[in-house]
Amino acid sequence: MADSSAVDTLLRAHAQGATVYDTSDVYGLGHSQRVLGKMLAQVPRSSVCITCTIGTYKGTGQHAYSSLNLFRQVEQTQENLGVKQLDVLVLAHADFGPRDRYLEEARDTLQALRDSGDVMAIGMRVPGTLPTSPAAFGPSVGHCGSQPRYDFLFKQLNLQVLSTAAHSIEPQTGRTAAVGAGSGESIFAFARRHGAATMIHRPLLHGLLTGKYGPDAAFSPGDVRTRYTRADLEIVHHGLEALHSRFGKDPQALARIALHYWLRRCPDSIVLAGASNPEQVNKNFEGLNAEVSDDDYALAERAYATLHAELARHAASAKAVP
Repeated sequence: MADSSAVDTLLRAHAQGATVYDTSDVYGLGHSQRVLGKMLAQVPRSSVCITCTIGTYKGTGQHAYSSLNLFRQVEQTQENLGVKQLDVLVLAHADFGPRDRYLEEARDTLQALRDSGDVMAIGMRVPGTLPTSPAAFGPSVGHCGSQPRYDFLFKQLNLQVLSTAAHSIEPQTGRTAAVGAGSGESIFAFARRHGAATMIHRPLLHGLLTGKYGPDAAFSPGDVRTRYTRADLEIVHHGLEALHSRFGKDPQALARIALHYWLRRCPDSIVLAGASNPEQVNKNFEGLNAEVSDDDYALAERAYATLHAELARHAASAKAVP
């Protein structure tokens, strides 16, 4: 997408009422932030909330959560966006090095960023379900930590926001597949217990839940969707048949159902939906103005649960093959 089109898309979203804009230091290695900055220069700063995820990129440093790297990434993000303050700084994972070597350093740095007013709140990306036992994962294994692990980190870092992928029908690794559906505390229950806000990203699963990518879909190098195998795409394609039968083949119809599903399932959460052009923004907002019946919601819930189960079985069988 050309920069001018991307800015127009962001401005259209703002005009339609979108107030939260999510970015990361690794999206185009700063390019995405600079594009967002062009949009922010054209709207009142008080009308938007900016969230930024960091922690994946460590540059030439020892660790992404070292004090030097955290300060550097926040400062560069502020420059790229053309703002003095980030509303939410989201940590990309829960790995603070061997034996949490960088945890104390990161904790003090994050507090300093809050005290200076550079950052208003600290968040963290977390899995959708937190296993209750840490034994299967160890004390520090990044994104796939246990419930006790995140209880500990919540208190250490004074987290206020938790961000999670909208649907656990991602291609699953052995560790995430081992967690299984319903085998731990949901992140939404965890957030309520701690009094934290929640954000949901990827509600359309990189567009796969719109049904526009079949098993033969080809993605350009660097496209995040290259992570999905042909088998994954086939499972999603067949899993959406019930929704196609009810709502037709129009990708926007399935996008409407997916967005309504997450807004209804998690009414207190912020849902972060992407868009590739102003027309798509318009259609997404139009879809939100159309009611979804209880029967339609139940159908979507069954379809997504089936997708999750099928992909989990596929991941488990693939792992079992030597």
